[in-house]
Amino acid sequence: MRINAIIQARCGSTRFPDKVFAEIDGKPLLWHVIDRLRYAKMIDDIIVATTTNLRDSVIEDWCQKEEIKCFRGSEDDVLNRYYSASVSFPSDIIVRVTADDPFKEPSVIDLVIKKLCEEGKDFVTNNFPPSYPEGLDCEAFTFKVLETMEKSAHDTFEREHVTQYVYHNPDKFKIGNVVAEQQLSTYRWTIDNQEDYDMVKSIYAARSHESKGLLLMDEILEILKANPEIARINSHVKRSTMYQK
Repeated sequence: MRINAIIQARCGSTRFPDKVFAEIDGKPLLWHVIDRLRYAKMIDDIIVATTTNLRDSVIEDWCQKEEIKCFRGSEDDVLNRYYSASVSFPSDIIVRVTADDPFKEPSVIDLVIKKLCEEGKDFVTNNFPPSYPEGLDCEAFTFKVLETMEKSAHDTFEREHVTQYVYHNPDKFKIGNVVAEQQLSTYRWTIDNQEDYDMVKSIYAARSHESKGLLLMDEILEILKANPEIARINSHVKRSTMYQK
């Protein structure tokens, strides 16, 4: 059984252009996303799925340099991009990842995949409803579910946001949800605008010099507890209600 993480990434964000290459602690955002996925024990391979837009050639070039697998597909039909990437890089289970999130938690990703495999679910997430900080979102689903979405989702919104067909048709799928030990969904740890970026950089700046290795959720929470002003940098930005529909 092949479990592949597919990261959707492009340079054409209207609110924060080229954010995938925004520097955080000396490395581009996309590097951070990929690096954290490497710590997830249940992921076999990582694929960056970008677009055929010429602007995104820089992503393909970067992936080649970093020896990361890359697929290029539709810019607007992101669902088809995922499906086509999963055919090009055969996947029994797909972990959907967005390139906005520098703090993905490897252990949470493993929990989501484990629940999918051990409980025979079609689709498992940790945001239905959310309990983790925004930016630690994770979705894992079988190739069969991806194939169903590709064939059945006709709405433009569902094609753009990949998994919305499942959320809109919960009776058709066996859905599981992983819940955090405490309610943390008020935190925003994703990068969609300048304030989000400033918040993430501030977390790294506040990190103890003695602290080494991957910056995980518990350490981030400790930093925010000691420096509550950091969380306020982007606290006015509301969490997406997309997955609560």
